[in-house]
Amino acid sequence: MIAWLDARNPNQPFPPAEAALVEPNGLLAAGGSLAPARLLNGYRQGIFPWYGKGQPILWWSPDPRTIFLPDRIRVSHSLRKVLRSGRYTVTVDRAFACVIAECAAPRPEAPESWITREMREAYCRLHVLGYAHSIETWHGERLVGGLYGVALGGVFFGESMFSRMNDASKVALVHLGRLLVQRGFGFIDCQLETGHLLSLGAQSLPRAEFLKLLHEHVHRLLPATPWTLPAEAAPGAG
Repeated sequence: MIAWLDARNPNQPFPPAEAALVEPNGLLAAGGSLAPARLLNGYRQGIFPWYGKGQPILWWSPDPRTIFLPDRIRVSHSLRKVLRSGRYTVTVDRAFACVIAECAAPRPEAPESWITREMREAYCRLHVLGYAHSIETWHGERLVGGLYGVALGGVFFGESMFSRMNDASKVALVHLGRLLVQRGFGFIDCQLETGHLLSLGAQSLPRAEFLKLLHEHVHRLLPATPWTLPAEAAPGAG
């Protein structure tokens, strides 16, 4: 059995993350809403929403959990050449709504996205409130890649990324890592393990270890300065 959350009370406590089901891995609760208070409370406890069209909101805390250390993102020789080539320009928080819309766009392997209109609206609200951020990769005037996520304390909770040209999302990830190192962040939460993430230097931790790390970093007080990339004005700086 899983808990059912009251949509009228965004401050209703979540069950402890350790109570999540083994199968399906990490399912903890259902219902509730995507109100900012509910989302932020979830992230602080290692819990995130993930559900499909026609389903109630489902809340997850899988075991194991995958993370990046911002200073250990793997940059291959070919990617380093792309970063230095000037092919792309990278910005931060310049086109949040466009990035999440591109992440939600149908793909051959996923004709229906889990990023519903309700989800898009919820994260755009978090962006307006200063919690959600995007990294954008441009080829000329065209948005060709990017990612978005939620920042709390010293943790960046990555949600999704997209790429319309070779390496465009990887370029965004590398610049995110540099930005987070500059700002003193501890880690990036990737939620679920994939071969692609592991190839870029991600690592998977038992949930108990992840939650301990989360507690160490999510309540840190970091400078509340505007997000600016270390070399935002330089096309393809690498």
